[in-house]
Amino acid sequence: MNTDFQNFLVQHGATIEAGVAQHFGDAAAELLAAKQSTVLCELGQFGTLRASGEDAQSFLQNLLSNDIREAGATRAQPSSFNSPKGRMLASMTIWRDGDDYMLQLPRVLCEPMRKKLSMYVLRAKVKISDASDEIISLGLSGENAREILGRQFGELPQRAFDLVGAERASIIKIGDTRFQINTTARHAQALWQTLGQHAQPAGSACWDWLNIRAGIPVILPQTQEQFVPQMVNFELIGGVNFKKGCYPGQEIVARTQYLGKLKRRMYLAHLDSGEAPQPGDDLFSADMEGQASGMIANAAPAPGGGYDVLAVVQTSSRETQAVRWKSPGGVELTFLQPPYPLIAAEA
Repeated sequence: MNTDFQNFLVQHGATIEAGVAQHFGDAAAELLAAKQSTVLCELGQFGTLRASGEDAQSFLQNLLSNDIREAGATRAQPSSFNSPKGRMLASMTIWRDGDDYMLQLPRVLCEPMRKKLSMYVLRAKVKISDASDEIISLGLSGENAREILGRQFGELPQRAFDLVGAERASIIKIGDTRFQINTTARHAQALWQTLGQHAQPAGSACWDWLNIRAGIPVILPQTQEQFVPQMVNFELIGGVNFKKGCYPGQEIVARTQYLGKLKRRMYLAHLDSGEAPQPGDDLFSADMEGQASGMIANAAPAPGGGYDVLAVVQTSSRETQAVRWKSPGGVELTFLQPPYPLIAAEA
């Protein structure tokens, strides 16, 4: 997190750990507000890479799962960077900043992915740099989010991942009542104060919980190379383009789509546990005879107690068996209504 902005948040009640605003004094109340009212979050758990140079578009087009040509002045997009075996190394949100492309992903993966992407540069006229201290992203979510932003900026994006650029910020619509505001260190403090007059400041776990409830997966170090995009429903949220050219892992991703041999899917579930589940934790069911039948992709504290999770599970196990956390005798997952239809998207 930008040091000046971090100090500003501390002055306004934030508890900062590892560069992330954990809470503003009452984590439980902030989670409840995320469910029932309108919250303002600083998204310090994410960092941003900048791809600049005249070959930036073609460079990214050859590496990422989505069609980078569709990211423009009015449109952001989810995308992934995959291994040659089609397994996700990173999930990200991409938008344009002038001629540059901004790639937002978990901050802990920014430097490893900057190095990894830079290995592919060769003679291309492109530079991958870390802009995490330049770009500050805020999240606004709740029933009054649109009204609050409308008063501040006027025009707002209409569809998920639509983008509207303003004088001091760009706004991406994440869901019906959820928006991400990207601004600069210069303007972040004033913007936080203005938005914070009408929304409750909340810690990063609130935004993580909102992502989970929306079925938006985030690849973390513990889950790198564990999933092809379809396993985490990435094609269902628009993160894969099946008509673009080749990229690492494209053949396997396409084969999974066209042949319909997807054996695992990501589901929304709840764990009634006092111990926090972690990304990468194994899941078990009786039909797999002691072998793991799935894995936790993401987890966050839930309002009212326990944890909500995104769980990648063997579809046959999900349909016929109890699925348990960490061991065959562990806490059983309670599956919740999915946030979108789990129907394969057309290739």
